[in-house]
Amino acid sequence: MEGEYWNAEMELLSREEIEALQLRRLRDTLERCERSPFYREWFAAAGFDPSRLRSMSDLRRLPCMDKTTLRGDDPRRFLTVPLDEVVRVHSSSGTTGQATVIFHTAADIEAWAQLVARCMYMTGVRRRDVFQNMMGYGLFTGGLGFHYAAERIGAMVIPAGSGNSKRQIQLMRDFHTTVVHIIPSYALYLLEVFAELGLDPRADTDLRIAFIGAEPHSEGLRKRVEEGYGVRAYNSYGLSEMCGPGVAFECPAQQGMHVWEDSFYLEVLDPETLEPVEAGEEGELVFTSLNREAMPLLRYRTRDLAFVYPGECACGRAHRRISRIKGRSDDMFIVKGVNIFPMQVEKVLLGVLGVGSNYQIVLDTVRSMDEMRVLVEVAGELWRGEVKELNELKRRITDELRQEILVTPRVELVEPGSLPAGEGKAVRVLDRREHAKGVGDG
Repeated sequence: MEGEYWNAEMELLSREEIEALQLRRLRDTLERCERSPFYREWFAAAGFDPSRLRSMSDLRRLPCMDKTTLRGDDPRRFLTVPLDEVVRVHSSSGTTGQATVIFHTAADIEAWAQLVARCMYMTGVRRRDVFQNMMGYGLFTGGLGFHYAAERIGAMVIPAGSGNSKRQIQLMRDFHTTVVHIIPSYALYLLEVFAELGLDPRADTDLRIAFIGAEPHSEGLRKRVEEGYGVRAYNSYGLSEMCGPGVAFECPAQQGMHVWEDSFYLEVLDPETLEPVEAGEEGELVFTSLNREAMPLLRYRTRDLAFVYPGECACGRAHRRISRIKGRSDDMFIVKGVNIFPMQVEKVLLGVLGVGSNYQIVLDTVRSMDEMRVLVEVAGELWRGEVKELNELKRRITDELRQEILVTPRVELVEPGSLPAGEGKAVRVLDRREHAKGVGDG
């Protein structure tokens, strides 16, 4: 298959066709859910009769569910197939709390691989490519989802996994890697390793495409990856509760991520009132799976904040587009009465010349008051330069952060490579305040 579309039948559905397909698949999903002990009780408690569903909006008669819903019950009670039909179990990363467990049938795994293949093919991946997967394998969905998809396309796959940065670079050069899947913060860190080795990825590798995901990131970070590696970097969105990667993906127009609405029904709700918001207005993403056998989920609150782009995409696909994730509703922290998201800080820092590849926000209680410090690595050549230049950089960062977040943080410039860095998701906020809540979920 070397055409423009991996699955033209689904990718080129009109809005009317998408909505008609969603309603048919939702009815099938609800019928399947009645085989589940959990859902029978859930429907009864809500007074919800699946047979009376007439439109997608009728789904709003059901309450939303979230991670606490999944954690509060035996995951086997969600199953809509016999346990002996389950071939795989995955779970969320559990980086900020107890992991959630999701079961899959063989058909679920194949549907997932086809969705991610659709994403990769849309951005230009073909059989001739060499795909290096630098995500973790195992219970985490990120690695295996892209792995199977690349094999469906026919690309040569290097299942490198995460870690061992010098080995990653050697693999890129030995096998002429053209496409990588990488956590964005690690992509910046790896640029430093290239520099230590005296290599320039733009000249010393064959890279042309990077898929970056698994953690929210700013447009500035994407631009640094593109410029540093000489690639086009595509944003991806997924969550293990829906399938993993493959829920939404950027097309070459890079004006939002298309949600594959033949498989997922999207609502964007006010996180406080749970009422729908208009296109272009930021809210919390809430998904219902429409094509899953083992463990469908209904009205699942992701806690991820984004908006839907109004209007049509230049690529011709009618599947709605979501913005990059601003952050999670439970990532937000409050300092001196002001709501702040880590992404706001990142957006400022990556727009300032002289800032290195890493930063960390530290929140403390000082004399019964909240204190916000922003530790910022400085680019190597500037760190070795004049004190006057460092002071000017610090002043500029402080001023621009104050304009963005309406709070004046203490900015501390630190030596390149001095902040924690690694292959996993970056820990951007360290909240040590006396009133800080316990670790939430991610």
